[in-house]
Amino acid sequence: MPSRKFADGEVVRGRWPGSSLYYEVEILSHDSGSQLYTVKYKDGTELELKENDIKPLTSFRQRKSGSTSSSPSRRRGSRSRSRSRSRSRSPGRPLRGSRRSASASHQANIKEARKEVLAVKLTPLILKPFGNSISRYNGEPERVERNDMPPRHTQEQFHLSQESSYVSTPHSLRPRREEIKLKELDSKEEKLETKGPASLRTFEVTPSPSPSPSPSPTKDLEFGGVPGVFLIMLGLPVFVFLLLLMCRQRDPGLLNFPPRLPALYDLWETRVFGVYLLWFFIQALFYLLPLGKVVEGMPLIDGRRLKYRLNGFHAFILTSAVVGTALFWGVELSYVYSHFLQFALAATVFAVVLSGYLYTRSSRAPRSELSPASSGNAVYDFFIGRELNPRIGTFDLKYFCELRPGLIGWVVINLVMLLAEMKVQGRTAPSLAMILVNSFQLLYVVDALWNEEALLTTMDIIHDGFGFMLAFGDLVWVPFVYSIQAFYLVNHPNEVSWPVASLIIALKLCGYGIFRCANSQKNAFRKNPSDPKLAHLKIIPTSTGKSLLVSGWWGFVRHPNYLGDLIMALAWSLPCGFNHILPYFYVIYFTLLLVHREARDERHCGRKYGVAWEQYCRQVPYRILPYVY
Repeated sequence: MPSRKFADGEVVRGRWPGSSLYYEVEILSHDSGSQLYTVKYKDGTELELKENDIKPLTSFRQRKSGSTSSSPSRRRGSRSRSRSRSRSRSPGRPLRGSRRSASASHQANIKEARKEVLAVKLTPLILKPFGNSISRYNGEPERVERNDMPPRHTQEQFHLSQESSYVSTPHSLRPRREEIKLKELDSKEEKLETKGPASLRTFEVTPSPSPSPSPSPTKDLEFGGVPGVFLIMLGLPVFVFLLLLMCRQRDPGLLNFPPRLPALYDLWETRVFGVYLLWFFIQALFYLLPLGKVVEGMPLIDGRRLKYRLNGFHAFILTSAVVGTALFWGVELSYVYSHFLQFALAATVFAVVLSGYLYTRSSRAPRSELSPASSGNAVYDFFIGRELNPRIGTFDLKYFCELRPGLIGWVVINLVMLLAEMKVQGRTAPSLAMILVNSFQLLYVVDALWNEEALLTTMDIIHDGFGFMLAFGDLVWVPFVYSIQAFYLVNHPNEVSWPVASLIIALKLCGYGIFRCANSQKNAFRKNPSDPKLAHLKIIPTSTGKSLLVSGWWGFVRHPNYLGDLIMALAWSLPCGFNHILPYFYVIYFTLLLVHREARDERHCGRKYGVAWEQYCRQVPYRILPYVY
């Protein structure tokens, strides 16, 4: 697989041969044999450059016009000043009229130079863009602003240093001391504001009492913004309880909606809340055990890579041993079924308290540790999460909650429902439908825990903060809503024949095969793109240094893992029969969830990869389902 960092059409900075100056260029083509890029400069010059002579736009930092770099033009200005001084000491200079005092001459020079500075700052530098250039600003893609004014013959020069890259403004002919004074005057009356990517950069002069950093770009709030997330936070707990109450009814039809609501004091039991806390802290203890390997996560904004211990599968084995021991000692697990609503309320209260703690502690977190999704609005950030990776020492709260209490709890609840079905219906063995539901969902959970490392590359970990959305989803929604099929079968039995069961099993295995193969291919490529086993895959290089897969499972549809997920979700619901839509709520909800998440992925990748993502979308036009946009 050829090693290529930049894609055709990308706008980057190319070094002019024989110098340290970098100019904006467009990538025209790449020769895989010589590993040379053909680039085009703004004046039309086409050259071949090595990859080391090309830098992405994000490598450069804008520098104000009052630059103090030792450019050749400034050295000429210094020599000009020296000659001016030598002439001022000449005996042949007239004593009156044209002669002025040194201070008056100095002030006049400052005024003239200041006029030049203002003239330069008021002159827009309109540079013709090449392709869809993406530039980063404060960790987020910059907003492109177009300007239809005619271009001027102005050229940007870029000097690279070991620490970072700067933009040097051209043609500064003033002495160094005068420039320093002018910078002090400018800081009181104006500031230089940069907008848009480097390929479409314009300069504005706006009043400002003192220099201040440029504002962060406006964020597009998801989930309907502040009103949307507020309604979601109020509505989700109510919806969960209505769903559970309907599943518990003998006839969960629309004629019996809404179900009879129990009294509040019947929903809260301190003992149940204590049992839930015990479950949570037992899982936390398993997480802290020195079992499993330690790996590094994805790079953060400041370049750090957090370490994670992969022992989720070990925790599952230990939990299974504890539950098996409890059954051997005669502990009645049906207590969970008879107090299912109370456990759901206990988990909801815990999730709300945890969300409040997370938001409070985020006020002390440095900016580099905040989530890219945070907005600055208290309500929205409480929902989406403000801190990206909240940790107590080495205990990562978000990573722990993603897989441990809720996901393993889901399996335990399914087992409880299997035992409850036998007790309620007087069976000596569980029904085939209940066995299928338990087996299918057990396989899903074990797969997630076995491939725990794949979680580190998901949007939940690398983009979303840890707030109410993930806390409620991990601790309440997953264990109490994902187990709805098993909960439904306790009071609504459905007999499944073996031929029908065989078809359902085949559907489940088909979905699981697509899901696992797609995720494995993606994770293997992210770990080692040059793996010989992946040499047959076609890629599209991007300006970020990463590549996009356009063959294999990821050339079939853009999100083949979502396709496998949906097929498996349908297989979970089919054993419940077709007497009611309640068991299929998970399929309906999961379809809406994946469509929304797919839209988030599309926006995120479009901002991150720019023209390379557009090229990928042209080659792989189908999103989740083949032949369906």
